[in-house]
Amino acid sequence: MSLLPVAEAKARLLSHAMPVQESETVPLAEANGRVLAQAVTARLTQPPFNASAMDGYALRADDALKVGTELDVVGVAAAGHPFKGHIREGETVRIFTGAPVPDGADTILIQEDAEALEDARIRTRFAVTRGRHIRPRGQDFAEGEVVLNRGTRLDYSHLTVAAAMNHPSLPVLRRAKVAILATGDELLAPGSTPLAGQIIASNTFGVAALVRDNGGEVLDLGIVPDRSDAITAAVEMARAADVDVLVALGGASVGDHDLVQSTLKGVGMELDFWRIAMRPGKPLMVGSLGKMQVLGLPGNPVASLVCSLLFLEPLVRTLSHLPERQREADAIAAHDLAANGQRQDYLRAKLTAGDGRLHAEAFAKQDSSMMKVLANSDALIVRPPHAPALKAGAPCPVLLLRP
Repeated sequence: MSLLPVAEAKARLLSHAMPVQESETVPLAEANGRVLAQAVTARLTQPPFNASAMDGYALRADDALKVGTELDVVGVAAAGHPFKGHIREGETVRIFTGAPVPDGADTILIQEDAEALEDARIRTRFAVTRGRHIRPRGQDFAEGEVVLNRGTRLDYSHLTVAAAMNHPSLPVLRRAKVAILATGDELLAPGSTPLAGQIIASNTFGVAALVRDNGGEVLDLGIVPDRSDAITAAVEMARAADVDVLVALGGASVGDHDLVQSTLKGVGMELDFWRIAMRPGKPLMVGSLGKMQVLGLPGNPVASLVCSLLFLEPLVRTLSHLPERQREADAIAAHDLAANGQRQDYLRAKLTAGDGRLHAEAFAKQDSSMMKVLANSDALIVRPPHAPALKAGAPCPVLLLRP
């Protein structure tokens, strides 16, 4: 099977993605970042009454058309404590922001425009305009009005209006479920003491974080030895959990100890493709096991995370009804770059700003096992297949690692 171009591999992967349709109801406090499964309508009208927008005096506009008019203060209205009478000619009520406008009043004279006199009277210092500084009933939304639409990814502003609409919980789409399986006899969990030939497993944590950052839910299947029976048992756990995606870390190639691909085929996986024309990350596998999509990532940590950015992130976001995250940016090369070979190259780089542009400087060492370099990088310089040598100062596209 020939090497597949990155763009074609991504398109084929996403063409099989079936966005989640099942929903659940969650408390408002737990709904941040979730996607609405249906439109949400207001359960009440906001504001529920004509409300004062300022501290001042509620009065009849006809009583204060001229500066210097004197009015009798007949009561007080505060938020939660309305004035229960009716304002008549020549009267006013001291009012505070958020309080209901008393019956009979049709405008607010702000307190700076009123002079307090003795015997509970005021004198106007400003000619009022009818309706001034009053928030009319229903100005924000009315009972029964659709305020939030299906497909909205909820954030702080949506949660605020949902609470104001009197919703203690919201219907949201369930999260896309991603099972992560790490394979390798040499792998140990963090905190272990490695013996000769053993290493600490790290990929799971970065891949899981990326899934969660993009709205997914993670099922960690742990570390599985290089045995077909153990891999099969882990796959059955993923099936029983009804996950949307199974991610296998390592073992997807066809070496004597790479058993993931052959084991998955043995339990019914339909292989779509494997081996991508990219560096790092050539041994990437894509297939399906029933309705569960399968993504086999390289074992090298950097290759695994680069492939996760390019393939797993858009897959999870598609399943979750979210738009693709825009990581592309324009930069210029901070130094000369050599001509590229037949695989699309992703060079870890630092970014600096200058002259209104981003300058991308690739690290000298690009080995796919070097995690520290990736952690210290800001972006990946994208070098297309067979790209010619690039001079310093020439444009070069980058993918932002932290957009």
